[in-house]
Amino acid sequence: MSALTVTLSRQLVLEAPVQAPDGAGGFARSWQALGTVWAEVTSLTGRERDGGEVSLATARYRITVRGVPHGAEQRPVAGQRFVEGARVFAIQSVSERDAKGRYLQCLAVEEVAT
Repeated sequence: MSALTVTLSRQLVLEAPVQAPDGAGGFARSWQALGTVWAEVTSLTGRERDGGEVSLATARYRITVRGVPHGAEQRPVAGQRFVEGARVFAIQSVSERDAKGRYLQCLAVEEVAT
């Protein structure tokens, strides 16, 4: 088996959703930064779809970060997101990338209005 080569060269902010009452009986979602991680971001697929007045370009990525134990605040989970400047990567799933759990593989989606 060949050695796993990972280059963690991009700095991303891991964010978790926070819901707060909006004063009208509902809730408003905001995002709370959990910390900064170094990552390898690999493009997988992309497509464009017509959304009426606005078209959306959707791209899927594999984002690799250092392994973090289950239950730790710094461990990404589905429903959270990574942010890099104006770019937002919604995390869909997280799994160990190698047998020893040294790295986590996050499958994420970025949507951009075109």
